[in-house]
Amino acid sequence: MSLRYALLGLLSERPASGYDLLKRFETSLANVWPATQSQLYTELSKLAASGLISVSAEGPRGRKEYTLTAEGLAELRSWLTETKPQRNTRSDLLLRVFFLGVLPPERARGYLDELANMSEQEYEDLRRLEQSIEWGGDTLSVHGRIALEYGLRFNTMRRDWAQWAAERIHEFDGGVAEGSAADAGEA
Repeated sequence: MSLRYALLGLLSERPASGYDLLKRFETSLANVWPATQSQLYTELSKLAASGLISVSAEGPRGRKEYTLTAEGLAELRSWLTETKPQRNTRSDLLLRVFFLGVLPPERARGYLDELANMSEQEYEDLRRLEQSIEWGGDTLSVHGRIALEYGLRFNTMRRDWAQWAAERIHEFDGGVAEGSAADAGEA
C-alpha cells in the first residue's frame, strides 16, 4: 500500500512520467521503499483509474506525464496525518539470530560478521548516494535528506550491534548444547 503513497508524494513535488518516477525512486526512495518498474507502472494505472492522479501530457512512444489531482493530495495528506504507520513486527534477520545457537559458534559469528559487513556496505552505498545528489531547499530534498540520515544511522547501529553480538558469542564460545542439531553434524 505504501507504493501508492510514495508515488503520490513524489508527484506532489512536480508532474513526472513513469520513467522519471522510476529514476527518482532509484535516487531517493530505494532505501526506504524499493519498487520495480512493473510495480510502479501498475500502481500508476490504479492511481489514474481512481482519480488520484491524471495524465497531464502525452508524448512519443506512449510516454505519459502524470499530475497529482486535488483528490490525490487529500489522500496523501490523510495518509500522513490520520493513518498510523504499521509497526514492522517480522524480521527474518532477527529470527535467524534467535536460533544461531544451533550452529557451531564460529558459524554463528560468521553470520553476524556478514551482517556487520552488509550494514557497512549499505552505509557506504548511502554515503555515495548522498554525495551524488544536488540537495536543494525544496521539501523533497529536505525530507529526503532526513530519511537518508535515518538509513545512515540505522546501518551504523546494525553494524555496531552485529559486532557486539559476535563478541558475545566469542565470549560464550561453548554455547552449542549437547544433543543439538549442530552436535549431530546437521549444521
